[in-house]
Amino acid sequence: MPRERDVAVTGIGLLTPGGHGVEETWKAVCQGRSLARTDPELAGLPVDFACRVDGFEPDAVYGRRLARRLDRYAHLALVTARRAAADAGLEPGGPRADRIGVVLGSGCNSLDTYAREFAALAQDRPLAVSPTALPRSVPNMVAGEVALDLGARGPNFTVASACASGATAIGVAREMLLSGACDIVLTGGGESGRSRMAAACFAQLQALSRRTGDPAAAMRPFDTGRDGFVLSEGAAVLVLERPEHARRRGARVRAVLRGFGAGADAHHPVAPHPAGEGAERAARAALADAGCAVGDVGHVNAHGTSTPAGDTAEALALLRLFHGSPPPVTATKSVLGHAMGASAAVEAALTVLSLERQTVPPTANTRRQEEGRELDLVTVRPRPVAFDVALSNSFGFGGQNAVLVLAAP
Repeated sequence: MPRERDVAVTGIGLLTPGGHGVEETWKAVCQGRSLARTDPELAGLPVDFACRVDGFEPDAVYGRRLARRLDRYAHLALVTARRAAADAGLEPGGPRADRIGVVLGSGCNSLDTYAREFAALAQDRPLAVSPTALPRSVPNMVAGEVALDLGARGPNFTVASACASGATAIGVAREMLLSGACDIVLTGGGESGRSRMAAACFAQLQALSRRTGDPAAAMRPFDTGRDGFVLSEGAAVLVLERPEHARRRGARVRAVLRGFGAGADAHHPVAPHPAGEGAERAARAALADAGCAVGDVGHVNAHGTSTPAGDTAEALALLRLFHGSPPPVTATKSVLGHAMGASAAVEAALTVLSLERQTVPPTANTRRQEEGRELDLVTVRPRPVAFDVALSNSFGFGGQNAVLVLAAP
């Protein structure tokens, strides 16, 4: 039954290591095989593998001039926003463009650009610093460039909540619609975590899997043998609007965003609360916002980063939330890798697809869970499941927790 605070999802764009669109990415995650492999850009580093988007040539998509103005995270987000707008039947720069907003998430944006420009300064070559360094690097430009490209003149900004950024952006976009600030918002996230700086930093934090001899088996969420995540890149953009607005323009409603919950662990800069208390609070807040009971939830797309501390905390939170019997769970980072600020948006989009297709894609590589902390984890092959409500969990450094409640229209 529609609710006053429901927001319609009327368009989806996806660009991931699984493929250059919605159907390609869905097919990849349903195959349940990790896409991690050795990455030449990371050669010589302690961890030299990642999940990357292949076959995407910015010069061919945007033309050389625009492509050179954008950094990788904006390259990925811009084409994804175009596809989401097309899926929703939006015409760029229409007469109501001042009522179309853009809210995107990014966790670390342009570390490679920063490193390159700082190197010029360190070599006492200030005139070698590119004049495009700032406009291609500052976080807000991922949203600004999308607005410029699509002629969206409504509120426009980027949010940053580490690896929860994409979900936070979606939650904020919903509030903007409910407040009446916009009629339509393009929201989600874009990120390329495959920079040498990011790889070096996360390796030093012991956050990355060290399975350099077998990258495809590296990321294994909730498995007893997990040892860290795999860096990735990608983008996902959802088009949100109030249901009555979607009906007036004859748009297809793919799902509804029913609730959003967020909060902080206030526990540690990079480690989650060991019992997952913040994650549980965010989930309960999202369900309360949605007007849903715990028993209404038929699927969880887990944050599932394959880190020892992170997966334990999330499993404990889910077990408490669902009184020891969670519904079917998947962790799609096991296939696509961890695209940092974009991952939460990718997973929200995949949750919409799960609702549409009544199917939960499998988690790759996980074979044995911790005793006493077992979830109903879907593995090996997709599982048909009849359900109307799902959770999408996202957490990040700084104790950031964000949970979305998505439902069938």
